[in-house]
Amino acid sequence: MTEPIDRGSEHVQSLARGLSVIKAFSATSPELTLSEVARATGLTRAAARRFLLTLVDLGYVRTDGRLFALSPRVLDLGYAYLSGLSLPEVAEPHLERLVAEVRESASVAVLDGEDVVYVARVATSRIMRVTINIGTRFPAHCTSMGRVLLAWLPPDDLDAYLGRVELHRFTPNTITSPAALGAELEKIRAQGWAMVDQELEEGLRSIAVPVRERSGRVSAAINISSHASRTTPESARRDLLPPLLATAARVETDLHAAGVRNGSLSHR
Repeated sequence: MTEPIDRGSEHVQSLARGLSVIKAFSATSPELTLSEVARATGLTRAAARRFLLTLVDLGYVRTDGRLFALSPRVLDLGYAYLSGLSLPEVAEPHLERLVAEVRESASVAVLDGEDVVYVARVATSRIMRVTINIGTRFPAHCTSMGRVLLAWLPPDDLDAYLGRVELHRFTPNTITSPAALGAELEKIRAQGWAMVDQELEEGLRSIAVPVRERSGRVSAAINISSHASRTTPESARRDLLPPLLATAARVETDLHAAGVRNGSLSHR
């Protein structure tokens, strides 16, 4: 159990004040005088001057002698945060935006053996008998995210999977033939997305797209799931697929900016 921090003894006031100087600058106030920085931070002019000149020496602030402004080096501070983000942390705000747009639940999953594992999820309502939480596992062969992840496996890995997997039937719609599943995966690779129509649970329809690393490797998938009474296959392709693809692109951009591999982050 983590002990609570004694802020009275651990709080470094000079660090807090230095950060308040950096935060005084904004899009509406990109350049400030010494007096303006002191007023914005509540520091004396002398203290504000010491912090500003220290930040100038460190390269985080530039000055022409009267006006002060942040330098591009400040971006290093944000990059340090981004580089420590996990896939769920990167994906979650994008999922929230997607769910607000389409008003259906959305998730991110990775492949683990023959299962998909949910690593991020934003739900609008419960549409399955089973409650889905972070860490929930489902067989990959009958889920949209699982099929996306299987479709982009290296050929040898996919052949090995099809040779060993037991394709359990969950509904009358479930594909249980390795040959039929292989053909479906080829179709998914060609079109760039997967739809599963009531194969895991009757009434559940979902559509998924890949999330690629900078190298092009697919190591995560994003889906939108809906009850079949609300979404037809045609309306899913028309109304859900475009925003889903846009969301995947935004997640990829943030992951690439963080300089990390999707799969290596998923279980942090």
